[in-house]
Amino acid sequence: MGNKKIVFAYKALYTNPMTHEKQVIEAVRKVMPAVVSISAAKDIKIVEEEQRRNPQGYNLPAEEIRQLPTDENNKIKIGGGSGFIVDESGLILTNKHVVIDPAAEYTAVLADDRRFVVRAVARDPIHDIAILKITSETSLAGGLPSVKLATTEGLDLGQTVIAIGNALGEFQNTVSTGVVSGLSRLVSAVTDISGHQERLRGLIQTDAAINPGNSGGPLINLKGEAIGINAAIVFGAQNIGFAIPIKKAKRDLADIKKYGRIRRPFLGVRYLLINDEIAKRFKLPIGRGALILKEAMPGDHAVIPGSSADKAGIHEGDILLTFNEHPITEKTTLEDMLEGLRVSEEIVVSFLRNGTQELKTTIRLQER
Repeated sequence: MGNKKIVFAYKALYTNPMTHEKQVIEAVRKVMPAVVSISAAKDIKIVEEEQRRNPQGYNLPAEEIRQLPTDENNKIKIGGGSGFIVDESGLILTNKHVVIDPAAEYTAVLADDRRFVVRAVARDPIHDIAILKITSETSLAGGLPSVKLATTEGLDLGQTVIAIGNALGEFQNTVSTGVVSGLSRLVSAVTDISGHQERLRGLIQTDAAINPGNSGGPLINLKGEAIGINAAIVFGAQNIGFAIPIKKAKRDLADIKKYGRIRRPFLGVRYLLINDEIAKRFKLPIGRGALILKEAMPGDHAVIPGSSADKAGIHEGDILLTFNEHPITEKTTLEDMLEGLRVSEEIVVSFLRNGTQELKTTIRLQER
């Protein structure tokens, strides 16, 4: 009996040698029509004025500004990325940093070369996610393809994934394959034109090639479902890229459809996560928690006036210890704990005041 099972398994493998390859091809065929290249462009007068105000902004001599590439409307191309349509009404998911410039005009180009002007409906204040909307009503006449969002939460290490996007801003509809090589990663990424960094949490790590220009494109599974939004790469490393889990975008989309905006709970504090080094530097009595501390900027507040924390009586110098009885640490931050909560929810926070007095208070979360 044992030999028969082995022969059967061998025959099944031999007669279906292209199963995995066919799955990849079918998944790409399913998703590709809904993947878009996003280009950003500005009127030359706006670019020249920005160059006068900030000569380092474009890092080019003024006389070379007019030599920059232009689009079909004679506007200067200043950047771009990728995205994918997720709703027949023309909603597109991409990265916030792809459409961060409010003075730019954005165009989405489909795989069949249809071009549509898009506007930013919302930008997630915490995650590097933006939701765009195709403005042309004629887009609905020809029908818009869309990508299905994965409904299952779990991902497995080693699971096959496919990244699609506009690689290097030049090679449209580029496909790369790989596996999920890590889960729940934390990275610091530049997410705006000023070079500011944001800490992006809970990311999917993959060895599928993600290049500049892929940002905002979908990371899909073999069913042709989006499991993430391609977001970041590590310069100097090989085969390490990151994607934002699609569940974060699904929550944003639900808010847009229900409220017309993204709603996020807001505590209203500036803080510094405490470790042994920080505790020693500030002569703190404890080596964990979040020290409420304002930044060294004129007019900054450690506790924002009128915020949830302010109304609950949190003061500068307090050390937040727990959040709904969960300890606050460098690995589990306040942002992590706020992630799964909704506006108007109540939380219980314990904190240390004056280094000795441990207190508790209930905070009702407000909208950011």
